Amino acid sequence: MKIVFLDAISMGDASLEEMAALGQLTCYPSSTAQEARERVHDADVACLNKVVVDQAFLDAAPKLKLICEAGTGINNIDVKLCEERGVAVRNVAAYSTDSVAQIAWMHILNLLGRAFHYSEFVRSGAYSRNPVHVDYAHPFTEARGKTLGIVGMGAIGQRVAAIGKAFGMAVIYYSTSGTGHCKEYPSVPLEELLAKADVITIHAPFNEHTAGLIGYEELRQMKRSAILVNTGRGGIADEADLARALDEGLLRGAALDVYVKEPLPLDSPLMHLQHPERLILSPHIAWYSQEARARLAHEMAENIRQFFK
Repeated sequence: MKIVFLDAISMGDASLEEMAALGQLTCYPSSTAQEARERVHDADVACLNKVVVDQAFLDAAPKLKLICEAGTGINNIDVKLCEERGVAVRNVAAYSTDSVAQIAWMHILNLLGRAFHYSEFVRSGAYSRNPVHVDYAHPFTEARGKTLGIVGMGAIGQRVAAIGKAFGMAVIYYSTSGTGHCKEYPSVPLEELLAKADVITIHAPFNEHTAGLIGYEELRQMKRSAILVNTGRGGIADEADLARALDEGLLRGAALDVYVKEPLPLDSPLMHLQHPERLILSPHIAWYSQEARARLAHEMAENIRQFFK
């Protein structure tokens, strides 16, 4: 069995030995669309993270039986066409729940606690010149007693909610699918969540229900003291609208880990704010803990093993 990993650089230093034991594994750090078509021509299994699987890809892979997504989201794969061609698609769910929840809360606490401001205040020498022993001009905000609004209450959303509850926050959520399966917390319309929440955090997939879900008009409905965090998918919160809203002071701050185009282009409006101190950016890292990647590598190997069992 021939297995090709077309963008293995995404796995970093995670061990792929378990996968290699299942067949002839060839890893490429990255692949252009043309390179991917060339490299998959005689493969039985294609492993990939962001490589696009379309008709041209499948036409170039007559022996392909299985596509393993190195992650949860499969919006880079034409699943319907794969079904028509008899090519199975397997992703990995829940491997990054703890990792993403931790980064989401890192951003929430940094925004509420002004972590980056305080560090710069001391490093710049401003604290040394301060007349008193505290930065009295920039107090931080406690989480207790505030309302945490979660967009998308899946496994990650529920983990983030549990942490918020431990901090003494009230939790509400908006179901992007309209089902509202989680009964532990109140499910509310988006407009109510925007108006009530002090912290809004996005944990939803990108699809027809969530594309552009939070634009300028939605941002206007938020409290000016509220913060927005997106570790879900880029494009759920409109980037240009968010940049405008932050500069206009429509919300206190925001943090993003995901973007419409990744890596984030230098000409993105997010890179040219008049008030950059209101925005924290991280490089799509929430899923990338050492432990999460180890779980991902194991589950990908298990998907291959079970498919050919």
